[in-house]
Amino acid sequence: LEMSEAEFMVRGEGYIQGIDDVKRVALGVDESGTPISVQDVATVQIGPDIRRGLAELDGDGEVVGGIVVVRYGANAYDVVERVKTRLAELRSGLPEGVEVVPVYDRTGLIERSIDTLGRKLLEEMAIVALVCAVFLLHVRSALVAVLTLPLAILMAILVMYLQGINANIMSLGGIAIAIGAMVDAAIVMVENAHRHLERDRGRLPHWRIVSRAATEVGPTLFFALLVITVSFAPIFTLEAQEGRLFKPLAFTKTYAMAASALLSITLVPVLVGYWLRGRILPPHANPFTWLLTALYRPVLRRVLAWRWTVVALTVAAASATAVPYSRLGSEFMPPLWEGDLLYMPTTLPGVSITKAREILQQTDRILRTFPEVELVFGKVGRADTATDPAPLSMLETTIRLKPEEAWRPGMTPERLTDEMNRAIRFPGVTNAWTMPIKTRIDMLSTGIKTPVGIKISGPDLTVLEQVGRDVEAVVRGVPGTRSAYSERVMGGNYLNFSVRRDEIARYGLTVGDVQDVIQSAIGGMNITTTVEGLERYPVNLRYSRDLRDNPAALRDILVQTPTRQQIPLGHLATMSFVKGPPAIKSEQARPNAWVYVDIEDVDVGTYVERARQAVAAQVAVPTGYSLGWSGQYEYMVRAQERMQLVVPVTLLSIFLIIYASTRSAARTLIVLSAVPLSLVGAFWLLDLLDYHLSVAVWVGIIALAGLSAETGVVMLLYLDRACDAARAAGRLSTLAELREAVFEGALRRVRPVVMLTATTTLGLLPILWSSGTGADVMKRIAAPMVGGVTTAAFVVLVVFPAVYCIWRGWGLPRDRSATAARSPG
Repeated sequence: LEMSEAEFMVRGEGYIQGIDDVKRVALGVDESGTPISVQDVATVQIGPDIRRGLAELDGDGEVVGGIVVVRYGANAYDVVERVKTRLAELRSGLPEGVEVVPVYDRTGLIERSIDTLGRKLLEEMAIVALVCAVFLLHVRSALVAVLTLPLAILMAILVMYLQGINANIMSLGGIAIAIGAMVDAAIVMVENAHRHLERDRGRLPHWRIVSRAATEVGPTLFFALLVITVSFAPIFTLEAQEGRLFKPLAFTKTYAMAASALLSITLVPVLVGYWLRGRILPPHANPFTWLLTALYRPVLRRVLAWRWTVVALTVAAASATAVPYSRLGSEFMPPLWEGDLLYMPTTLPGVSITKAREILQQTDRILRTFPEVELVFGKVGRADTATDPAPLSMLETTIRLKPEEAWRPGMTPERLTDEMNRAIRFPGVTNAWTMPIKTRIDMLSTGIKTPVGIKISGPDLTVLEQVGRDVEAVVRGVPGTRSAYSERVMGGNYLNFSVRRDEIARYGLTVGDVQDVIQSAIGGMNITTTVEGLERYPVNLRYSRDLRDNPAALRDILVQTPTRQQIPLGHLATMSFVKGPPAIKSEQARPNAWVYVDIEDVDVGTYVERARQAVAAQVAVPTGYSLGWSGQYEYMVRAQERMQLVVPVTLLSIFLIIYASTRSAARTLIVLSAVPLSLVGAFWLLDLLDYHLSVAVWVGIIALAGLSAETGVVMLLYLDRACDAARAAGRLSTLAELREAVFEGALRRVRPVVMLTATTTLGLLPILWSSGTGADVMKRIAAPMVGGVTTAAFVVLVVFPAVYCIWRGWGLPRDRSATAARSPG
């Protein structure tokens, strides 16, 4: 509208401002002309939407719950700390009687895990420093080796910071398992400088001696460290959950080893030149070296005399590894104890919101009675969001536990879980116990909340439910089953109204007319929406409860015909109670039925093999239907398939690197023989500790492969040097002379080999005996490394000289008399 050279927009205001506006809405007038409004024929009130979920705290009653969603890639610890700060500000302005109670906080887990790994790093560094000091008995020499540790760690942390890798269990774990190997190059460099200084001091300039010692072992050490770096390549190829878990570990270990390799060929020779001065004890004057030599000398003599016997016994020992290997179970990941529990029972479908609330409150009240429990927060069903499609039959209780120091004496997480499981035994409720973070990851990955899940696919939901019930009955009897529950895909309760078309045609009605009445009378029909700022609320029309709360009342609902007749709904439609799907799951465009299986006292791999055999023998799967095993088992199989593809490629890469260093296929094969032989100690120690094969264990075995190859390369270097010196002196023409050269080379180099082994194994012992948060995973990585490196040292010190002597002595005469007899003269 234009007025006075200005334009005006015309608006018709009619928004509902409150309940009174709805009450005054006019519906018409009666015969006398009196207006009829909504309040004359209806009750107007503010009410809730249909409830599909609720929250409860400590068994005391309902509460309002909320979660904080962290953005992808954000630092969870920083976010939670900022949330705590904001909550502290909000508490001062809360109304009286309202309080905010944090029910789950991840920062405690993060702090405990960082503290555990931080302490273990310091312990490892102290042990490595002590080993170096004991074996060298020269403070400045030990400092050369030890100084590389903090420098290399700082360099690795700098790269972590630039790459955006946070400090966590895995990233710090990569540095922890690398500490022993990080000083290997420095140890060999220092020990070799000791030998050269002892031999050439006074005859050559000091820096020339240091230069010769460094260049003698430098290239070999660089290739050895390169082997360790390349050996971790399979970790970078892991996918999904296992990839996100272990890639930070692989990155930090690679950075730490690369830093130590760089320092070993740059800084270490310089420090050796400056610090290796003054009085240096010769090897025979060092009591530890003297003891090692005294113990090793008779053993080495017999090994070289009985070479083929040693090889045969080694092969027999390697074959005996099949015994512990056959006893090892398999799992995806060892359980990472988070410090809190998650109780996720499942009820039969169709449970009402009232009954679900009763079950939730009862279970929470029971859990709260345990002295180890600090707080219990339960949730049933879903919030009003599409990201949480949980039915009312799905309960979820977060159990926040007190610090373990406050637990009853002798109490463990496993025992506590068993006691809670025995305390909660409700008919129709199937228990499942897990941990908060683990469950989130599992359900996002496969949808399965238990360690083992069985997914049955097929076209007919009724058949799927029957097959699921059969599978549930079978797996309940499999040893190791704690609970099993098959989803009732046809367990929903429905009241169907089947419209009788002949009847409605008689009154001039359509199916839609009848269905509109059913919707508005029983379920409620949204007829408009109120606009209140940025909020929108529906206005819903439905019959009062006493007119729709039983089948008889539903039959009496009136349907108005075009001629304004009122016909009862029972004359126009047939009512029937039927079963149907409460929800339909599908994968690969096929409907699914899932069976959840919680296990105890058994590994996932062994359990699935038992259950698979039992199901195959007792359950007939119809044609057109398939059965798959999911949960952690699915991750495990995926990781195994990837390892089977990548590990051979990695071994080939290691072979090529060692070949580039040795220029000999035979030497390369001798070095690589230490890799499978080191598995003897790895598998025996795993069996002794009762660990299962998992991704964490295979990561340790992969790290072991690089360490074994490195130790073999160092020993091969020393044996070659000894033989080359004997050849230059004309003392390598017979088998006896070869044996003497090998004897001298191996005997003189027993100290660096034992030092390499000691720094690696003793450096990993703090992890192996740790018990804090994150220790479960790191112990599985360290165990095969400790057992395998110990075996690798035995192989390098005992088997290598025998094999080397057999290889180099092939075709040589036994002594000079045999040589003279065969010569033309």
